[in-house]
Amino acid sequence: MENQRFEINENITRRKYGLHLTSVDIFNKFIKPEIIDKLRKYIWVDLYAGEGNLILPILDNITYKDRENFFKNHIYLFDIHDNMIDKCRNNARSYGIPLSIARQNILVSNNLNNFPQILAEKNKPIFHITNPPYLYLGYIRKHQETQNYLKYFENENKGYQDLYQIAMMNDLRNGIINLIYIIPSNFLFGATVSNKFRLDFLKYYSVVKLIIFETKVFEFTGTNICIAFFKKKNSPKSEVQKFSGLKIKKQNHILKMEYTLKPAYKYRAGFEFNEFLIKYKTANPLNVKYYLLKKEVQENLGKHKINVIDANHYKNNEYKKLNLNINDELKQKIESNILYVRTVDTGSQIGRAGLAIINDDFNVQGIYVSKNTYRTHPIQIFLEPKLSIKDQYLLKSYFNLTLETFRNELDSEFLTTYKYSNADYTRKYLGLTQTRRLIQTFPIKDLNSTSKIQLEKLILEQNFNGILKFLKF
Repeated sequence: MENQRFEINENITRRKYGLHLTSVDIFNKFIKPEIIDKLRKYIWVDLYAGEGNLILPILDNITYKDRENFFKNHIYLFDIHDNMIDKCRNNARSYGIPLSIARQNILVSNNLNNFPQILAEKNKPIFHITNPPYLYLGYIRKHQETQNYLKYFENENKGYQDLYQIAMMNDLRNGIINLIYIIPSNFLFGATVSNKFRLDFLKYYSVVKLIIFETKVFEFTGTNICIAFFKKKNSPKSEVQKFSGLKIKKQNHILKMEYTLKPAYKYRAGFEFNEFLIKYKTANPLNVKYYLLKKEVQENLGKHKINVIDANHYKNNEYKKLNLNINDELKQKIESNILYVRTVDTGSQIGRAGLAIINDDFNVQGIYVSKNTYRTHPIQIFLEPKLSIKDQYLLKSYFNLTLETFRNELDSEFLTTYKYSNADYTRKYLGLTQTRRLIQTFPIKDLNSTSKIQLEKLILEQNFNGILKFLKF
Protein backbone atom coordinates (compact mmCIF):
# COMPACT_ATOMS: atom_id res chain seq x y z
CA MET A 1 0.00 0.00 0.00
CA GLU A 2 2.84 2.37 0.81
CA ASN A 3 4.42 1.76 -2.62
CA GLN A 4 1.12 2.45 -4.35
CA ARG A 5 0.66 5.70 -2.42
CA PHE A 6 4.19 6.77 -3.30
CA GLU A 7 3.59 6.16 -7.03
CA ILE A 8 0.35 8.16 -6.93
CA ASN A 9 2.06 11.05 -5.16
CA GLU A 10 4.93 10.92 -7.65
CA ASN A 11 2.49 11.12 -10.58
CA ILE A 12 0.63 14.07 -9.04
CA THR A 13 3.90 15.91 -8.41
CA ARG A 14 5.15 15.18 -11.92
CA ARG A 15 1.99 16.56 -13.53
CA LYS A 16 1.82 19.49 -11.13
CA TYR A 17 5.29 20.70 -12.05
CA GLY A 18 5.39 19.59 -15.69
CA LEU A 19 8.40 17.48 -14.71
CA HIS A 20 9.88 14.90 -17.11
CA LEU A 21 13.47 13.80 -16.59
CA THR A 22 15.83 13.30 -19.51
CA SER A 23 18.19 10.34 -19.81
CA VAL A 24 21.92 10.59 -20.37
CA ASP A 25 21.40 8.55 -23.54
CA ILE A 26 19.45 11.41 -25.14
CA PHE A 27 22.37 13.75 -24.46
CA ASN A 28 25.05 11.37 -25.70
CA LYS A 29 23.27 10.32 -28.87
CA PHE A 30 21.65 13.52 -30.08
CA ILE A 31 23.16 16.55 -28.33
CA LYS A 32 26.83 15.81 -27.69
CA PRO A 33 27.77 15.45 -31.39
CA GLU A 34 26.52 19.02 -31.97
CA ILE A 35 28.59 20.63 -29.19
CA ILE A 36 31.66 18.42 -28.71
CA ASP A 37 34.03 20.87 -30.44
CA LYS A 38 32.72 23.90 -28.49
CA LEU A 39 33.04 22.80 -24.88
CA ARG A 40 35.53 25.49 -23.74
CA LYS A 41 33.86 28.34 -25.61
CA TYR A 42 30.73 28.56 -23.46
CA ILE A 43 29.24 28.41 -20.01
CA TRP A 44 26.94 25.39 -20.16
CA VAL A 45 23.71 26.06 -18.34
CA ASP A 46 20.48 24.22 -17.56
CA LEU A 47 17.94 26.43 -15.80
CA TYR A 48 15.56 23.48 -15.24
CA ALA A 49 18.21 20.86 -14.58
CA GLY A 50 16.48 18.07 -12.70
CA GLU A 51 19.28 15.56 -12.07
CA GLY A 52 21.62 17.38 -14.47
CA ASN A 53 21.66 14.76 -17.21
CA LEU A 54 21.73 17.28 -20.06
CA ILE A 55 24.91 19.04 -18.86
CA LEU A 56 26.94 16.87 -16.49
CA PRO A 57 27.76 14.22 -19.16
CA ILE A 58 29.93 16.92 -20.77
CA LEU A 59 32.44 16.05 -18.04
CA ASP A 60 33.03 12.64 -19.62
CA ASN A 61 34.90 14.54 -22.34
CA ILE A 62 37.12 16.43 -19.90
CA THR A 63 40.21 14.79 -18.40
CA TYR A 64 39.74 13.79 -14.79
CA LYS A 65 42.43 16.12 -13.48
CA ASP A 66 40.84 19.11 -15.28
CA ARG A 67 37.21 18.39 -14.40
CA GLU A 68 36.99 20.41 -11.20
CA ASN A 69 38.42 23.52 -12.85
CA PHE A 70 36.23 23.06 -15.94
CA PHE A 71 33.14 22.61 -13.76
CA LYS A 72 33.91 25.79 -11.81
CA ASN A 73 34.22 27.91 -14.94
CA HIS A 74 31.90 26.28 -17.45
CA ILE A 75 28.90 24.59 -15.77
CA TYR A 76 25.92 26.06 -13.87
CA LEU A 77 22.79 24.11 -13.02
CA PHE A 78 19.54 25.27 -11.43
CA ASP A 79 16.22 23.81 -10.38
CA ILE A 80 13.26 24.96 -8.31
CA HIS A 81 13.14 21.73 -6.28
CA ASP A 82 15.49 21.16 -3.34
CA ASN A 83 15.38 17.38 -3.80
CA MET A 84 16.42 17.69 -7.45
CA ILE A 85 19.31 19.96 -6.52
CA ASP A 86 20.45 17.34 -3.99
CA LYS A 87 20.29 14.64 -6.67
CA CYS A 88 22.08 16.87 -9.15
CA ARG A 89 24.90 17.61 -6.70
CA ASN A 90 25.29 13.91 -5.93
CA ASN A 91 25.34 13.23 -9.67
CA ALA A 92 28.15 15.78 -10.03
CA ARG A 93 30.10 13.93 -7.32
CA SER A 94 29.90 10.76 -9.42
CA TYR A 95 31.85 12.67 -12.09
CA GLY A 96 34.56 13.54 -9.55
CA ILE A 97 33.33 17.01 -8.52
CA PRO A 98 33.71 17.69 -4.76
CA LEU A 99 30.43 18.44 -3.00
CA SER A 100 31.71 21.84 -1.83
CA ILE A 101 32.33 22.84 -5.47
CA ALA A 102 29.02 21.35 -6.67
CA ARG A 103 27.17 23.49 -4.11
CA GLN A 104 28.65 26.65 -5.62
CA ASN A 105 27.41 25.99 -9.18
CA ILE A 106 24.29 23.86 -8.63
CA LEU A 107 21.65 26.08 -7.05
CA VAL A 108 17.98 26.30 -6.17
CA SER A 109 16.25 28.91 -8.32
CA ASN A 110 12.78 29.59 -9.76
CA ASN A 111 13.81 30.44 -13.30
CA LEU A 112 10.33 30.77 -14.76
CA ASN A 113 10.15 33.84 -12.56
CA ASN A 114 13.72 35.14 -12.65
CA PHE A 115 16.97 34.83 -14.54
CA PRO A 116 19.88 33.94 -12.23
CA GLN A 117 21.93 37.04 -11.46
CA ILE A 118 25.07 34.93 -11.11
CA LEU A 119 24.96 34.24 -14.88
CA ALA A 120 24.72 37.90 -15.79
CA GLU A 121 28.13 38.44 -14.21
CA LYS A 122 29.97 35.90 -16.41
CA ASN A 123 32.32 36.94 -19.21
CA LYS A 124 31.75 33.91 -21.44
CA PRO A 125 28.66 33.41 -23.60
CA ILE A 126 25.94 31.14 -22.24
CA PHE A 127 24.78 28.01 -24.04
CA HIS A 128 21.47 26.85 -22.58
CA ILE A 129 20.54 23.17 -22.90
CA THR A 130 17.37 22.13 -21.14
CA ASN A 131 14.28 20.00 -20.87
CA PRO A 132 12.00 22.71 -19.41
CA PRO A 133 8.70 22.18 -17.65
CA TYR A 134 5.83 21.86 -20.12
CA LEU A 135 2.31 22.17 -18.95
CA TYR A 136 -0.51 23.40 -21.19
CA LEU A 137 -2.41 26.48 -20.05
CA GLY A 138 -5.73 24.70 -20.52
CA TYR A 139 -4.67 22.03 -18.03
CA ILE A 140 -3.34 24.62 -15.60
CA ARG A 141 -6.65 26.48 -15.54
CA LYS A 142 -8.71 23.35 -14.90
CA HIS A 143 -6.75 21.91 -11.97
CA GLN A 144 -6.48 23.56 -8.61
CA GLU A 145 -3.05 22.13 -7.85
CA THR A 146 -1.54 23.89 -10.90
CA GLN A 147 -3.35 27.23 -10.86
CA ASN A 148 -0.46 28.97 -9.14
CA TYR A 149 1.22 28.85 -12.57
CA LEU A 150 -1.37 31.21 -14.04
CA LYS A 151 0.73 34.15 -12.87
CA TYR A 152 3.39 33.28 -15.44
CA PHE A 153 0.93 33.91 -18.29
CA GLU A 154 0.19 37.52 -17.38
CA ASN A 155 1.48 40.86 -18.71
CA GLU A 156 4.24 40.34 -21.32
CA ASN A 157 3.48 36.60 -21.43
CA LYS A 158 -0.22 37.01 -22.13
CA GLY A 159 -1.28 34.86 -25.07
CA TYR A 160 1.29 32.10 -24.62
CA GLN A 161 -0.04 28.61 -24.02
CA ASP A 162 2.58 26.47 -22.26
CA LEU A 163 5.25 26.74 -19.58
CA TYR A 164 7.99 25.81 -22.05
CA GLN A 165 7.06 28.90 -24.07
CA ILE A 166 7.51 31.07 -20.98
CA ALA A 167 10.95 29.52 -20.45
CA MET A 168 12.03 30.22 -24.03
CA MET A 169 10.74 33.79 -23.99
CA ASN A 170 12.75 34.38 -20.79
CA ASP A 171 15.88 33.29 -22.65
CA LEU A 172 15.00 35.64 -25.48
CA ARG A 173 14.56 38.58 -23.11
CA ASN A 174 17.88 37.81 -21.44
CA GLY A 175 19.77 37.66 -24.71
CA ILE A 176 20.83 33.99 -24.68
CA ILE A 177 22.29 33.27 -28.12
CA ASN A 178 22.46 29.45 -28.30
CA LEU A 179 19.67 27.17 -27.14
CA ILE A 180 18.96 23.47 -27.25
CA TYR A 181 15.47 22.70 -25.95
CA ILE A 182 13.63 19.42 -25.55
CA ILE A 183 10.03 20.49 -26.04
CA PRO A 184 6.67 19.18 -27.32
CA SER A 185 6.74 18.68 -31.09
CA ASN A 186 3.60 20.80 -31.29
CA PHE A 187 6.06 23.70 -31.18
CA LEU A 188 6.37 22.99 -34.89
CA PHE A 189 3.02 21.39 -35.72
CA GLY A 190 0.53 22.99 -33.34
CA ALA A 191 -1.93 25.67 -34.42
CA THR A 192 -3.63 27.65 -31.63
CA VAL A 193 -1.28 26.27 -29.01
CA SER A 194 1.82 27.62 -30.79
CA ASN A 195 0.94 30.23 -33.42
CA LYS A 196 1.59 33.37 -31.37
CA PHE A 197 4.65 31.91 -29.73
CA ARG A 198 6.27 30.88 -33.02
CA LEU A 199 5.66 34.32 -34.53
CA ASP A 200 7.18 36.08 -31.53
CA PHE A 201 10.08 33.71 -30.88
CA LEU A 202 11.18 32.99 -34.46
CA LYS A 203 11.40 36.68 -35.20
CA TYR A 204 14.50 36.60 -33.00
CA TYR A 205 15.79 33.03 -33.38
CA SER A 206 16.62 30.75 -36.29
CA VAL A 207 16.00 27.04 -36.11
CA VAL A 208 19.35 25.37 -36.80
CA LYS A 209 18.21 21.76 -36.61
CA LEU A 210 15.32 19.68 -35.35
CA ILE A 211 15.13 16.07 -34.20
CA ILE A 212 11.54 14.87 -33.93
CA PHE A 213 10.56 11.75 -32.02
CA GLU A 214 7.47 9.83 -33.07
CA THR A 215 8.15 7.16 -30.50
CA LYS A 216 7.92 7.31 -26.73
CA VAL A 217 10.94 8.98 -25.12
CA PHE A 218 9.99 9.71 -21.53
CA GLU A 219 8.60 7.08 -19.20
CA PHE A 220 5.94 9.24 -17.58
CA THR A 221 4.50 11.28 -20.43
CA GLY A 222 2.77 10.52 -23.71
CA THR A 223 3.74 13.88 -25.18
CA ASN A 224 5.56 13.71 -28.52
CA ILE A 225 8.76 15.69 -28.24
CA CYS A 226 11.54 17.15 -30.34
CA ILE A 227 15.06 18.40 -29.72
CA ALA A 228 15.23 21.90 -31.17
CA PHE A 229 18.51 23.75 -31.82
CA PHE A 230 18.22 27.54 -31.98
CA LYS A 231 20.56 30.47 -32.61
CA LYS A 232 19.68 34.10 -31.94
CA LYS A 233 19.66 36.36 -34.99
CA ASN A 234 21.86 39.43 -35.22
CA SER A 235 18.71 41.52 -35.59
CA PRO A 236 15.00 40.65 -35.38
CA LYS A 237 13.46 39.73 -38.71
CA SER A 238 10.41 37.77 -39.83
CA GLU A 239 11.67 35.80 -42.81
CA VAL A 240 11.32 32.34 -44.32
CA GLN A 241 13.35 29.76 -42.39
CA LYS A 242 14.82 26.62 -43.92
CA PHE A 243 16.60 23.89 -41.99
CA SER A 244 17.23 20.15 -41.88
CA GLY A 245 15.75 17.68 -39.47
CA LEU A 246 15.50 14.06 -38.51
CA LYS A 247 12.24 12.30 -37.73
CA ILE A 248 12.65 9.19 -35.61
CA LYS A 249 9.70 6.90 -36.13
CA LYS A 250 8.78 3.47 -34.84
CA GLN A 251 11.31 0.62 -34.94
CA ASN A 252 14.32 2.92 -35.43
CA HIS A 253 13.02 4.15 -38.77
CA ILE A 254 14.66 7.55 -39.33
CA LEU A 255 13.57 10.04 -41.99
CA LYS A 256 15.73 12.91 -43.17
CA MET A 257 13.55 15.98 -43.49
CA GLU A 258 13.95 19.40 -45.06
CA TYR A 259 11.73 22.07 -43.54
CA THR A 260 10.54 25.43 -44.79
CA LEU A 261 8.64 27.64 -42.37
CA LYS A 262 6.90 30.80 -43.56
CA PRO A 263 5.78 33.71 -41.37
CA ALA A 264 2.69 34.05 -43.56
CA TYR A 265 1.59 30.67 -42.19
CA LYS A 266 2.74 31.42 -38.62
CA TYR A 267 5.84 29.29 -39.09
CA ARG A 268 3.78 26.12 -38.89
CA ALA A 269 5.11 23.01 -40.62
CA GLY A 270 3.03 21.63 -43.49
CA PHE A 271 2.14 25.07 -44.88
CA GLU A 272 1.60 23.51 -48.31
CA PHE A 273 -1.78 22.25 -47.13
CA ASN A 274 -2.78 25.76 -46.08
CA GLU A 275 -1.63 27.08 -49.44
CA PHE A 276 -3.95 24.59 -51.11
CA LEU A 277 -6.87 25.67 -48.93
CA ILE A 278 -6.33 29.31 -49.87
CA LYS A 279 -5.60 28.79 -53.55
CA TYR A 280 -8.46 26.41 -54.24
CA LYS A 281 -11.26 27.85 -52.13
CA THR A 282 -14.26 27.92 -54.41
CA ALA A 283 -15.91 31.21 -55.33
CA ASN A 284 -19.21 29.83 -53.97
CA PRO A 285 -18.24 27.85 -50.87
CA LEU A 286 -20.60 25.78 -48.79
CA ASN A 287 -21.60 27.14 -45.42
CA VAL A 288 -20.44 24.69 -42.73
CA LYS A 289 -21.86 24.45 -39.21
CA TYR A 290 -21.10 21.95 -36.46
CA TYR A 291 -22.98 20.21 -33.63
CA LEU A 292 -26.57 19.26 -32.89
CA LEU A 293 -26.90 21.05 -29.55
CA LYS A 294 -29.30 20.44 -26.68
CA LYS A 295 -30.53 24.03 -26.93
CA GLU A 296 -31.60 23.58 -30.55
CA VAL A 297 -33.43 20.36 -29.71
CA GLN A 298 -35.27 21.99 -26.81
CA GLU A 299 -36.34 24.85 -29.07
CA ASN A 300 -37.70 22.38 -31.65
CA LEU A 301 -39.58 19.77 -29.62
CA GLY A 302 -42.32 17.89 -31.45
CA LYS A 303 -43.97 14.57 -32.19
CA HIS A 304 -41.36 13.14 -34.57
CA LYS A 305 -38.85 10.63 -33.20
CA ILE A 306 -35.28 10.48 -34.41
CA ASN A 307 -32.54 8.10 -33.31
CA VAL A 308 -29.22 9.65 -32.25
CA ILE A 309 -26.09 8.93 -30.26
CA ASP A 310 -25.18 11.16 -27.33
CA ALA A 311 -21.60 12.33 -27.89
CA ASN A 312 -21.27 13.11 -24.18
CA HIS A 313 -22.04 9.56 -23.02
CA TYR A 314 -19.37 7.05 -24.05
CA LYS A 315 -19.16 3.79 -22.12
CA ASN A 316 -17.91 0.30 -22.88
CA ASN A 317 -16.52 1.44 -26.24
CA GLU A 318 -19.80 2.82 -27.57
CA TYR A 319 -21.96 5.92 -27.44
CA LYS A 320 -25.34 5.88 -25.73
CA LYS A 321 -28.29 5.80 -28.17
CA LEU A 322 -31.53 7.64 -27.53
CA ASN A 323 -34.65 8.91 -29.28
CA LEU A 324 -35.34 12.64 -29.56
CA ASN A 325 -38.86 14.01 -29.97
CA ILE A 326 -38.59 16.93 -32.36
CA ASN A 327 -40.58 18.89 -34.91
CA ASP A 328 -40.61 18.18 -38.63
CA GLU A 329 -38.23 21.02 -39.52
CA LEU A 330 -35.40 19.82 -37.26
CA LYS A 331 -36.04 16.19 -38.21
CA GLN A 332 -35.54 17.04 -41.89
CA LYS A 333 -32.40 19.04 -41.10
CA ILE A 334 -30.83 16.14 -39.20
CA GLU A 335 -31.80 13.45 -41.69
CA SER A 336 -30.61 15.46 -44.70
CA ASN A 337 -27.10 15.96 -43.24
CA ILE A 338 -25.54 12.51 -43.13
CA LEU A 339 -21.87 13.43 -42.58
CA TYR A 340 -19.80 13.78 -39.46
CA VAL A 341 -16.15 14.64 -38.92
CA ARG A 342 -13.81 12.37 -37.01
CA THR A 343 -11.21 14.86 -35.81
CA VAL A 344 -8.85 12.40 -34.10
CA ASP A 345 -7.11 9.35 -35.55
CA THR A 346 -8.13 6.21 -33.71
CA GLY A 347 -4.81 4.54 -34.46
CA SER A 348 -6.13 2.04 -37.01
CA GLN A 349 -6.01 2.60 -40.77
CA ILE A 350 -9.81 2.51 -41.00
CA GLY A 351 -10.13 5.06 -38.22
CA ARG A 352 -8.20 7.96 -39.69
CA ALA A 353 -9.42 11.52 -39.22
CA GLY A 354 -11.78 12.67 -41.97
CA LEU A 355 -15.43 12.66 -43.02
CA ALA A 356 -17.65 9.64 -42.48
CA ILE A 357 -21.32 8.64 -42.68
CA ILE A 358 -23.21 8.77 -39.37
CA ASN A 359 -25.53 5.87 -40.12
CA ASP A 360 -22.70 3.64 -41.39
CA ASP A 361 -20.68 4.01 -38.18
CA PHE A 362 -23.35 4.42 -35.50
CA ASN A 363 -26.60 3.14 -37.06
CA VAL A 364 -28.43 6.35 -36.13
CA GLN A 365 -29.44 9.55 -37.92
CA GLY A 366 -27.76 12.16 -35.76
CA ILE A 367 -25.04 13.01 -33.22
CA TYR A 368 -26.51 14.83 -30.24
CA VAL A 369 -24.52 17.00 -27.82
CA SER A 370 -26.27 16.85 -24.45
CA LYS A 371 -23.60 18.76 -22.50
CA ASN A 372 -20.47 20.66 -23.51
CA THR A 373 -19.01 20.48 -27.01
CA TYR A 374 -15.65 18.76 -27.40
CA ARG A 375 -13.49 18.95 -30.51
CA THR A 376 -12.39 15.33 -30.14
CA HIS A 377 -15.92 13.89 -30.20
CA PRO A 378 -17.61 12.78 -33.44
CA ILE A 379 -19.24 15.99 -34.74
CA GLN A 380 -22.22 16.19 -37.08
CA ILE A 381 -21.81 18.57 -40.02
CA PHE A 382 -24.66 20.77 -41.27
CA LEU A 383 -24.26 22.15 -44.79
CA GLU A 384 -25.99 25.06 -46.46
CA PRO A 385 -27.35 25.00 -49.05
CA LYS A 386 -28.59 21.46 -48.52
CA LEU A 387 -26.78 18.82 -50.60
CA SER A 388 -28.32 15.66 -51.97
CA ILE A 389 -27.28 12.41 -50.32
CA LYS A 390 -25.32 11.49 -53.45
CA ASP A 391 -23.44 14.79 -53.40
CA GLN A 392 -22.58 14.31 -49.72
CA TYR A 393 -21.06 10.94 -50.57
CA LEU A 394 -19.07 12.68 -53.29
CA LEU A 395 -17.93 15.35 -50.80
CA LYS A 396 -16.82 12.63 -48.37
CA SER A 397 -14.74 10.90 -51.06
CA TYR A 398 -13.23 14.18 -52.26
CA PHE A 399 -12.41 15.34 -48.73
CA ASN A 400 -10.78 12.11 -47.60
CA LEU A 401 -8.78 11.64 -50.81
CA THR A 402 -7.44 15.21 -50.54
CA LEU A 403 -6.63 14.85 -46.85
CA GLU A 404 -4.86 11.52 -47.28
CA THR A 405 -2.88 12.79 -50.28
CA PHE A 406 -1.47 15.65 -48.22
CA ARG A 407 -0.89 13.36 -45.25
CA ASN A 408 1.22 11.09 -47.46
CA GLU A 409 3.13 13.95 -49.09
CA LEU A 410 3.77 15.90 -45.88
CA ASP A 411 3.93 13.01 -43.41
CA SER A 412 0.80 14.49 -41.74
CA GLU A 413 2.78 17.47 -40.49
CA PHE A 414 0.03 20.00 -41.18
CA LEU A 415 -2.05 18.26 -38.52
CA THR A 416 -1.60 18.58 -34.77
CA THR A 417 0.04 15.62 -33.05
CA TYR A 418 -2.58 14.16 -30.73
CA LYS A 419 -0.58 12.03 -28.29
CA TYR A 420 1.81 9.12 -28.08
CA SER A 421 0.27 5.70 -28.53
CA ASN A 422 1.20 2.22 -29.68
CA ALA A 423 -0.56 2.77 -33.01
CA ASP A 424 1.18 1.97 -36.29
CA TYR A 425 1.37 5.69 -37.04
CA THR A 426 1.50 8.88 -35.00
CA ARG A 427 -2.05 9.87 -34.17
CA LYS A 428 -3.09 13.31 -35.39
CA TYR A 429 -5.84 15.83 -34.73
CA LEU A 430 -7.73 17.49 -37.62
CA GLY A 431 -8.93 20.96 -36.63
CA LEU A 432 -12.48 22.13 -37.24
CA THR A 433 -11.19 25.19 -39.06
CA GLN A 434 -9.13 22.93 -41.33
CA THR A 435 -12.22 20.78 -41.90
CA ARG A 436 -14.37 23.76 -42.86
CA ARG A 437 -11.76 25.22 -45.19
CA LEU A 438 -11.20 21.90 -46.95
CA ILE A 439 -14.95 21.47 -47.47
CA GLN A 440 -14.98 24.96 -48.96
CA THR A 441 -12.64 23.85 -51.75
CA PHE A 442 -15.34 21.42 -52.93
CA PRO A 443 -16.90 23.18 -55.96
CA ILE A 444 -20.28 21.45 -55.89
CA LYS A 445 -22.30 24.65 -56.42
CA ASP A 446 -20.42 25.36 -59.64
CA LEU A 447 -20.75 21.90 -61.21
CA ASN A 448 -23.12 20.92 -63.97
CA SER A 449 -24.02 17.29 -64.59
CA THR A 450 -21.11 16.78 -67.01
CA SER A 451 -18.43 18.27 -64.76
CA LYS A 452 -19.80 16.37 -61.77
CA ILE A 453 -19.35 13.08 -63.64
CA GLN A 454 -15.82 14.14 -64.53
CA LEU A 455 -14.98 14.86 -60.86
CA GLU A 456 -16.52 11.55 -59.77
CA LYS A 457 -14.29 9.73 -62.26
CA LEU A 458 -11.12 11.50 -61.03
CA ILE A 459 -11.95 10.65 -57.41
CA LEU A 460 -12.70 7.03 -58.28
CA GLU A 461 -9.34 6.80 -60.03
CA GLN A 462 -7.58 8.44 -57.04
CA ASN A 463 -6.16 10.94 -59.54
CA PHE A 464 -5.34 13.88 -57.30
CA ASN A 465 -3.21 15.68 -59.90
CA GLY A 466 -6.18 15.50 -62.21
CA ILE A 467 -8.39 16.92 -59.45
CA LEU A 468 -6.02 19.88 -59.05
CA LYS A 469 -6.25 20.61 -62.77
CA PHE A 470 -10.04 20.24 -62.58
CA LEU A 471 -10.26 22.72 -59.68
CA LYS A 472 -8.30 25.35 -61.60
CA PHE A 473 -11.07 25.72 -64.17
